[in-house]
Amino acid sequence: MTGKKVIVHDGNVEKALRKFKKKVQDSGILQEVRLRQEYVKPTVKRKLAKNLAKRRWKKFLSDQQLPKKLF
Repeated sequence: MTGKKVIVHDGNVEKALRKFKKKVQDSGILQEVRLRQEYVKPTVKRKLAKNLAKRRWKKFLSDQQLPKKLF
């Protein structure tokens, strides 16, 4: 991974901190660290992925249906 750095102009630390946080968030470093904090077995990963796919599919199907009549 490459280092993230931000230059502080005119002593404006708050603005530089916001930019730094944005760069870190866009790079996905924190998300990767959270994922690596504990080991997840492959079967659990597959199960979670399958459940997420089911939820996406159900949402897709519900978006395709016409709304119920309200009278």
